[in-house]
Amino acid sequence: MLETKIISNSEVLYVVGGDDGDKSPGTNERGGLIKSWVNSMRACSPTRPKSFNSQSCWIKEHPSALNMFEDILHQSEGKQIVMFLDYDGTLSPIVDDPDRAFMSKKMRNTVRKLAKCFPTAIVSGRCREKVSSFVKLTELYYAGSHGMDIKGPEKGSKYIKENQSLLCQPATEFLPVINEVYEKLVEKTKSIQGAKVENNKFCASVHFRCVEEDKWSDLAHQVRSVLKNYPKLMLTQGRKVLEIRPIIKWDKGKALEFLLESLGYDNCTDVFPIYIGDDRTDEDAFKILRDKRQGLGILVSKYAKETNASYSLQEPDEVMDFLERLVESKQLRCGA
Repeated sequence: MLETKIISNSEVLYVVGGDDGDKSPGTNERGGLIKSWVNSMRACSPTRPKSFNSQSCWIKEHPSALNMFEDILHQSEGKQIVMFLDYDGTLSPIVDDPDRAFMSKKMRNTVRKLAKCFPTAIVSGRCREKVSSFVKLTELYYAGSHGMDIKGPEKGSKYIKENQSLLCQPATEFLPVINEVYEKLVEKTKSIQGAKVENNKFCASVHFRCVEEDKWSDLAHQVRSVLKNYPKLMLTQGRKVLEIRPIIKWDKGKALEFLLESLGYDNCTDVFPIYIGDDRTDEDAFKILRDKRQGLGILVSKYAKETNASYSLQEPDEVMDFLERLVESKQLRCGA
């Protein structure tokens, strides 16, 4: 039985409080609720760098994974690398229309080569079927809906036993309510130009990248008007997106742990997970790796952000360069 518990107060933006009223980290008065939401929406979606000194200090704490590549190789020496990759903003550029977030052919070829060298998983907030249709590689593990929908490779992977199937869906009971909330959100937000609601199976996403900033408060009001009637759901945030998710103890960090266990690497000292992501929801996975002092997290960002990741890359092109270098190093070791 899954424990129903808030994932992380640093990530959760809003939880229905039942008899005690609405609960939102950082505010105790209902009047300040929407304002706190909008402030969080701005904080999660920086559009300009901080001061030079702040940015410089941040880079020292989270150096480029490309510049530190030899150091990373040294850390992983003698260990099995396992790759975990977010999709949007990591393998594909962030775009205005989430339905057109296509990865390049060159990136797909890089990920294909990567999966031949290391067990590789895509961990995304997207519906698993949708992110799989974007990536178009059957040899990967896919964890959609922020890790609430996990499926193993269909074919072509040497890291899964023959006839072994892998499927994990810890939030199945929430499917009807997520569909219901999705329909209501579509209706409530249709008057707000640029807003787009996406059904990601075990969560619903409200994209506001194309919404004028002076309308964010209106959008927050509409989202709250729906969510306040669903005490088993919560609101979290990402890059120009609000996420409505079940209140269960499951996230991208739990998905990482589940996949490592499924691969036979739980409680192993000779495994080196590398997780690359750009979103606030990836912090759960970064934190798992940091707390265990196992492997490392790499944040994809041009701007300084609070993060549990050890290293940084600025954009998907740098991610591709890093992955290519990993493949080349593996091939050199194997004499390929």
